[in-house]
Amino acid sequence: MPPQLKLIALDADDLAVISTHVQDARVQTSDIIWRQGEKRFVVGMNRLDWEQTLDGETEPRRLVSALRFDRVLACKSRNIDLATPERVLDLVGIEFHGQSAPGGSALLLFAHGGAIRLDVECLECELTDLGTDELGTGAGGDEG
Repeated sequence: MPPQLKLIALDADDLAVISTHVQDARVQTSDIIWRQGEKRFVVGMNRLDWEQTLDGETEPRRLVSALRFDRVLACKSRNIDLATPERVLDLVGIEFHGQSAPGGSALLLFAHGGAIRLDVECLECELTDLGTDELGTGAGGDEG
């Protein structure tokens, strides 16, 4: 088992590091969870193990990971149909746009124009690896 990554972002520079690690992650829409009452947004994903890939391993490995944002005031999506839980999305990256400090918006960008905007009191994000994707299924199932 590779060492498990655990990263915390409290500002835009920290979030840029997390964005690099989740680039090209596969996200199944059923693994996108908005807990409005808890002000929490969680995304389960299968991300590429970029460290292993850059070390020249021949077969890219995917890791099961969780991305969590706390202190989320609002969540809005564009071009993402949450009514199709088996749909797999490709995460391109994450940006943070500060407004009235320390608040702002975190923007999760997906291939084909999909996006999720999280308006936050302040930036509190955590990426945690949970294990390897032994079945190689991508994001919890077949791609759709």
